[in-house]
Amino acid sequence: MEMHTSELTSLIEQLGNKNSAKRRSAALKLRKLGNPAAGPALLDALKNELNDPRTWETQYQMIMALGNSGHTEAIPLIDILVHEKFYGRTMVLVAVGDAFVRLSRTSDVDAAPLLKILSIDNYGALHDGALRAVAMLRMRFSAVETNDIIRAVDSSGIESRKFWLIAACPGWIGSDVDHFVEQCLSSTREDIRRAAADAKVKKYRNWRPL
Repeated sequence: MEMHTSELTSLIEQLGNKNSAKRRSAALKLRKLGNPAAGPALLDALKNELNDPRTWETQYQMIMALGNSGHTEAIPLIDILVHEKFYGRTMVLVAVGDAFVRLSRTSDVDAAPLLKILSIDNYGALHDGALRAVAMLRMRFSAVETNDIIRAVDSSGIESRKFWLIAACPGWIGSDVDHFVEQCLSSTREDIRRAAADAKVKKYRNWRPL
């Protein structure tokens, strides 16, 4: 997505608008743009936004925009947020998990950020966000790492936890992967069964999350 400097500047200025909906709109557009130049302004805006629990939707978009911009200077703040509970607004944790993986990974085969998130005892939304980033980035890990990841997520016994995990599986290898795919083909959830069918033939889907 290309954008003139004047348009980028306008969106960055809009992050300071008094209206939360306009700030959210600017963050969403910057998220789609993924321009590193917007990173510092997004980080400053997020620090202010976090003071108001009512604007969680705007916080979500700002965090997602930070992840997409590759602004690694946001890692210290994101590292704090992974331990926050965000009561009543756990969608923010989805963005936090997503951004943590995007900003912390050193390559497309670096499983460390995901494994760190999975080790944190917080709402499952945090884990979902990290797995979502892995699926959308089509990251691939060693057989040992994929087995550890599958066991960590599958041990929860919560069916909804499996969706982004199976969506991330098409490029994975390991003794547990095939078993997990077959398990998901019999899921009670249609979206998990569809993702499992893709994983079985090693096909990645172009997901479009909120």
